[in-house]
Formats: sequence, structure tokens, C-alpha cells
Amino acid sequence: MALCASRNMSVARATRQTAAPARVAARQVVRASRRNAVVVNAAAPLVGSKAPAFKATAVFDQEFVDVSLDKYKGQYVVLFFYPLDFTFVCPTEITAFSDRHAEFKSIGAEVLGVSVDSQFTHLAWIQTDRKEGGLGDLAYPLVADLKKEISEALAATHTHTFSTKSTNIQSLRGLGDLAYPLVADLKKEISEAYGVLTDEGIALRGLFIIDKEGVVQHATINNLAFGRSVDETLRTLQAIQYVQSNPDEVCPAGWKPGDKTMKPDPKGSKEYFAAI
Repeated sequence: MALCASRNMSVARATRQTAAPARVAARQVVRASRRNAVVVNAAAPLVGSKAPAFKATAVFDQEFVDVSLDKYKGQYVVLFFYPLDFTFVCPTEITAFSDRHAEFKSIGAEVLGVSVDSQFTHLAWIQTDRKEGGLGDLAYPLVADLKKEISEALAATHTHTFSTKSTNIQSLRGLGDLAYPLVADLKKEISEAYGVLTDEGIALRGLFIIDKEGVVQHATINNLAFGRSVDETLRTLQAIQYVQSNPDEVCPAGWKPGDKTMKPDPKGSKEYFAAI
């Protein structure tokens, strides 16, 4: 993938500030690159831009609820996507976030899980005990992204294969009770809006941390075969909160609360490196 060494500053500034769909932002970057005789084939990232707004049906506390990103304004949001209900890696991630939900809540953050399954499938999975392959109640919403709008707003076009030929129904893992809502994205509008929708119509393992002002501060997208770390998500969220509360400081690699930070200038950085 070719990268543009020097982008037009006005386009870069507009890309950071706009809440336009990722597809539009991507075209702007390509046009600017062509003026510089360099073709950029990647979509512009959402980090630093307003998170795509969405409204959807979710399952929380054994009920169907309406959720929207606007509802969480003033809170940090950990928005994560997963491929499908009743699969294998997915329940390990979903239940891990639920089991640690109180830690996110204690620092002013909410968690939302999204897949392209329906709210009815979410509910069936949640109502199945974990020992029987279910989710149980979650501490956060699972979002139904049926129109795939949320997943695709995060700027990626990929080809992946997700095989279910060897699936043993009796071996499928469930969720039991969860501490957050699972969102139903049946139309795939959310998945599409966030750029995580694959050609097969399922979401990659995208994870986005959105700040109190609705700006995406962090984004990662995993392929289908490996899960994400709750510890790293929590650490990244804490680092984001720290630098937003202390704008004259930056957090070095692996920073955790209580660790030394540095000033983003030659003198301040020397003081940091001399102390470690």
C-alpha cells in the first residue's frame, strides 16, 4: 500500500474534523494524493474524527432496548464489533468485557458490543447459561447492526473466509448473563459505517474508544481468528483519559496509571529518559 509522504494540510485538517462517512473521507485523501502524484489506496482513519452516529436495537437485561451513540455523550465508550453469535472466539471476548465491566464503569466508560445478528439471536444466546454455551446477562448492550451501517463507517474493504462447515452445534459457546447491551446490526449499517464489514457480510473484530465529545481516540481491527485483550483496552482508555486531563503531558509505551509521563518537548523528554 502506497503512503503519501506529504498530504495537503487543508484536506488533512478537514479529515480530522469532519463527521462525514469514511467512504467520503477516503475519496478526499485519494484526490489530494493524486495532486501530489501519489495514489493512496487506504481509507482515511477515523481516529481524531467524530464517531459515526447510529441508532439501533440492543439486548440488555433480557429486554430489547433502543440505543444510540448520542445517548452516551459525556461518557467514554468502548465500541467493539465481533463476527457472529454462537461462535467460538466471540464469547470469550464478550464475557471477558462483561466480567470486567465494573472497571470500565468506575472510570466513566460504557461498553457496547455489536454484531450483524438480530436482537432475537442475541437474546437466545444471552438466555443460554455459559456452562451450556450461552452468554447469560451482560453488563453492557449488544447492538444489532442489521443494516451493517456501523461496521462499514470505519473504513476498510477486506476479503475473509469464515467457515462453518465443521461446526458442531453442541459445542457452540454461549454467554449467560452480560453486564452491557449487545447491539443488533441486521442491516449492517453500523458495521459499514465503522469500516469493519467484510465481503461475507460479517464484522471484523473492530474496537473503538470514543471520548466524551464523541471523537474516536483509538481504533484497532483484528482478523477473525484471534481475540482482543480487555487489559490492553482498559490501559489504553486510562492513557487517553490521562492525556486529556493533562494536555501538557504524553504517555510513553506501556504506560499505566502511576507510571511516569513526559513533556512533549526536547527538554521534557530528556528528563523522562534520564529518570528511567
